[in-house]
Amino acid sequence: QVQLVESGGGLAQPGGSLRLSCAASGSISSFAVMGWFRQAPGKQRELVVSKSSGGSIDYADSVKGRFTISRDIAKNTVNLQMNSLKPEDTAVYYCNAKTKRGLTWYTYWGQGTQVTVSS
Repeated sequence: QVQLVESGGGLAQPGGSLRLSCAASGSISSFAVMGWFRQAPGKQRELVVSKSSGGSIDYADSVKGRFTISRDIAKNTVNLQMNSLKPEDTAVYYCNAKTKRGLTWYTYWGQGTQVTVSS
């Protein structure tokens, strides 16, 4: 069973930065897609960024130019560097991974980490 564990959330001031990490129980190289989603109170979960094993990256328009996804193969983590944070970035952030076996896609989620942007 794949496990994803997020860390690095917390409180930041507007304009500040936070770095989230997602540690996977399996090799991150084995996943076809890894990324981050977020869910604010009263809203649906939304894509923040996804990165395929082929290297293509898809950022939500709201975070382009401010957030950066990266992989650390040595530490087996996927990271999200969040700069120029805004109050509207406040949400629970979830790590997401997808893998394909045969014709079936499998999706995995972490437990989430809270990010709060407030002065």
